[in-house]
Formats: sequence, structure tokens, C-alpha cells
Amino acid sequence: MKKKILRFLLLGFLGLLALLAVLAALLGYFVYTPEPVPPQLSGTLSKAAIDVGGATRRYRTYVPKGLPNGAPLVVVMHGSGEDAQRIRMGTGYGFERLADLHGFAVAYPKSFGFSWNDCSVIGDIQVNGVSADDASFVAAMVDKLVGELGIDPARVFATGVSSGGSMAIRLALEHPGRYRAVAAVAANLPAPQNFQCRPEVPGTSVMIMNGTRDPLVPYDGGEINLLGLFYQGGPVISSRASAQYFADWNRLGGAPQVSQADAGEGVGVEQARWRNEGRTEVELVSIHGGGHGLPQAFAKRPRLLGPSPMKPDGPAMIWDFFARQAR
Repeated sequence: MKKKILRFLLLGFLGLLALLAVLAALLGYFVYTPEPVPPQLSGTLSKAAIDVGGATRRYRTYVPKGLPNGAPLVVVMHGSGEDAQRIRMGTGYGFERLADLHGFAVAYPKSFGFSWNDCSVIGDIQVNGVSADDASFVAAMVDKLVGELGIDPARVFATGVSSGGSMAIRLALEHPGRYRAVAAVAANLPAPQNFQCRPEVPGTSVMIMNGTRDPLVPYDGGEINLLGLFYQGGPVISSRASAQYFADWNRLGGAPQVSQADAGEGVGVEQARWRNEGRTEVELVSIHGGGHGLPQAFAKRPRLLGPSPMKPDGPAMIWDFFARQAR
């Protein structure tokens, strides 16, 4: 009898080990991605902090060697649960590579909570009873860098991925005079019942870059979640409706100009642009066959977040959009 019990316990233990091995393999397959190799860059990566609203807020900067006075600044905001280093790797260090080529500074602010307090009602975040004021923090960081680095205040741009993309949308709506253009990646505008921003007078050009197979932020609108369990973000409208909202907000009438390109490996790129003779522009970049993240050639995203195309060059497309607005 004792031998049977021991044999049963042994079989149960071995079964548990096998189950754990399978779960570990699945976790590795769907979640693990190798880190990109850091490029050889000319400039300096620094850490800094600033006190805003009684809280110490942290950020990183990348400044290319010989940055001229009056250079642009690109603010890059991370996704939920991430930080400056994760968004640097998640973008394949793309904005730093471009900064060396085109002569602009890069800033990576850190959100107050797990996510940024964006335009969604669920984005009204508190930490230890203190409400987040991420917009004021980013504004204070920009003002500080304008003074320290001699940045041109008329050429400040902001972009972000996922929660960072949603924060870029808030900066465009509520601080249009501070950011010449923004680019929101893997983000849509909150649905009316989930919308808490107070849009100001328009004046910011907006790019939205989304994958049609994003399992977290639905391209065609709906609830933000992962597998119905994680990252509950409330309802959003579709990518096309989001772009049309900004076109209407910027008073860009008429149908957009649409172009399409084949990026290879079953991925297509569709660009819809709303323009007029003014200074503002709205562009929707639809990555047909793309998942949740910024496409680029140096870093794959977890399979759990959908397809991870290596083309097009997302950071370069964003910088091209920003550079057009600065003319």
C-alpha cells in the first residue's frame, strides 16, 4: 500500500514538472524576445529628475554629439509597465539612430503610475492617493530641456507606443501650442463615454500608426484588453474614426489622399493624409498584418502582441512626418 502511494505521488510530481515545462515553453514562445544590440552612437545618454506637483519625476535624454543650438526635440513615451530603457529597446533604438543622422535631441519621460494618465476615464491614475499629472510633468521637462540644450520651442514633437501613444493624443488635444506634431502608435481615441480630455484650439499635426491585427488596441475599435483579462483600458473608437476626428478638429476638409505600398512578408502599408494650405496635417498609417507595437528592423515584439513586422521603418516614418511639420 505504501509503495502504491509513493508511486502515485511520484507520478503526480513528474506530471506537475511536465506541466510546468510546457507552461514555461509556452511563456517563452509567446512572451520572450531577444534584446536588440545597442548601436554605436555619437552622443550621450543621461538620467535626470525634476520636481512637479510635489513628486520627483524622472526621465532620460539622448543628445547627439555637436547638437546645434535651435535643434528639435522628440519626446518618446513608453507603454504600460515600461520605462525609458524598455521603449529604447522596443523601438530598436530607432530615434537615437535618427537623432545622430538628423541632429535632434530625444527625451524619454517616465510615467507616474503603471500607465500614463491619458484621455480615457480609466487613465485617471492615482499612486498612493496622489493623482498623476503626466501632462504637466512632460511640459516641465520640455521647458527645462529648451533652456538647457537650446532646443527650438517651435520644433518640439511627441510620440509614444501603446499607453504612450494614448498620452501623445492627450498632449495634442490639450497642449497644441507646445507640441508642433505628435505621433500615436498602437493607440486610438477613447470612445465618447470613456473620454475625459478637454480639447483646446487646434494647431497640432497628428499621425496615428496602428496595426490591423493588434490584439490589445483593436484597429476597428472596441474594448482595450489582452485575452479579455489584462490591460483593461476601456472602449476606443476605430483607427480611421480617430484620424477623421483629428482631421475635423484641425478643420481639414475633404477626403484624404491614400497611398499603398507592399512591405513584404504579407505586410502592407496604407497611408491616408488630410492636408490643406495651412500648417497642420493628419496622417493615418495602417500596418496591414501588423500587431501591437512600432514596426522596425532591430527588435521583435512578443508573439502575444500579434505579428511583429520588421518593415516599414516606423521611427523613420514618424521623423519624416515631424520634419515636414517643421518647415
